[in-house]
Amino acid sequence: MTTSRTRQKRVLVVDDDRRTVELVAAYLKREGYDVDRAFDGPTALASARDAQPDLIVLDVMLPGIDGVELCRRLRGESGVAIIMLTARTTERDKLVGLDAGADDYIVKPFSPGELTARVRAVLRRFPDVTQPRGPQRVTFGDLEVDFGRQTVIVAGAPASLTATEFRLLAALVSEPGRVFSRGLLVDQVFGSDYDGVDRGIDVHIANLRRKIEPDTRRPRYIVTVFGSGYRFDGAAS
Repeated sequence: MTTSRTRQKRVLVVDDDRRTVELVAAYLKREGYDVDRAFDGPTALASARDAQPDLIVLDVMLPGIDGVELCRRLRGESGVAIIMLTARTTERDKLVGLDAGADDYIVKPFSPGELTARVRAVLRRFPDVTQPRGPQRVTFGDLEVDFGRQTVIVAGAPASLTATEFRLLAALVSEPGRVFSRGLLVDQVFGSDYDGVDRGIDVHIANLRRKIEPDTRRPRYIVTVFGSGYRFDGAAS
C-alpha cells in the first residue's frame, strides 16, 4: 500500500545581501518549506520561471532588474504569491510594490520570525479562496467567475488574476449590491491580523479593474461608493 506525500511549498528568496538570504532560508526550511535562492534580478526571474515557486520573497533593491520591475514582469506571466521587502517606510513607497502586483510587503529591518509568519499568512490565502453561498460559477455580462476552478473569463478570454485579486473579486461578487468598507474587505481578503495600510485595498482594486473592466474610467462592475467603500454591480446571467 502506498501513500501520497503532500508536496512541500517552495519559496524563492531574492536579496543581494547573502547573509539575509541564508538567514531567511534557514528559518523557512525549519518551517518545512523548500527554499531556492537568488541574489540578482535576472537570476531570480530565471529561477521563478524554472522552479515555479509557490511564493517569492523579493527585495526591492536588486542588481540587474530591480524588485518592482521584476514583480511587474512576473505578474505578466504568473500568479505566484509575492512578498516585497523594502527599506523605505513611507506609505507611498509601500504602495508602489502593491501597484506592481505584490500581495504583501514587509519593511526592513525585520525579524526572520516575522517574515515566516507573513509567508504562512499569505500562503493560507491562496488555496482558501472566498466561496459564495450559491453557485460555483456566475456570469455578469461579459464577466464569468468560476469559484471552483478559481478562474475569471472576460469577454471570452481568461484574465490573469493574482490570488489576492481573486479573493477580492470573490468577496464582492458573493454579495452584489452590498457596499464593502475598506476595513471589511481587509478582514475578508487578508484576515484580521493584517497590519498593512488601508489604501492597499485601493491599489488592489485598481489592478483588478484594469483586468476586468471594459473602461476603468467608468467602471461597470466594481463601483466606488465615495466615503463608504466599494460594491459590485450587475445581475447574474
